[in-house]
Amino acid sequence: MLIGALNPCPCGFYPHVDKCTCTPSQIRKYLGKISGPLLDRMDLHVEASAVNYEDLTNKSTGESSQIIQQRVQKAVQIQRQRFEKENIFFNSQMNPSHISQYCSLGTKEEALLKSIFSKLELSARAYHRILKVARTIADLEQSSSIQIHHITEAVQYRNLDSSYKI
Repeated sequence: MLIGALNPCPCGFYPHVDKCTCTPSQIRKYLGKISGPLLDRMDLHVEASAVNYEDLTNKSTGESSQIIQQRVQKAVQIQRQRFEKENIFFNSQMNPSHISQYCSLGTKEEALLKSIFSKLELSARAYHRILKVARTIADLEQSSSIQIHHITEAVQYRNLDSSYKI
């Protein structure tokens, strides 16, 4: 597993134009240091927004860690059952033949993914990674099929290439 972090530009404030002191050329050069093939091999690209003081001190609680843990454990159980006759244990380990077997899409889902694939000019690798992540999201919801909202959520985790177009 690889987890990485980077600033969006040399000063760290892009896309906040009121704070960012970088020129478009500097930002392009900075982001150009990220290897496209390396990025293509990462399942999730998540942008972490700045946190304001009110959010840090907010007393309201979201979903508890225990509930999240239970949902993850159930998804792991679903995957182990799915792959009990395979030589893999998790969705992330699926090869293209597993993906075609376990990540079949309905007509609407297929049309959506085709449109996204064309618009974002995705690679075959990115396409397969989106399907694996969508399958995992569906498992977390205990859904037997990949639905449109699973695909759109998975695509949102692959948007680093298109987020910082300058």
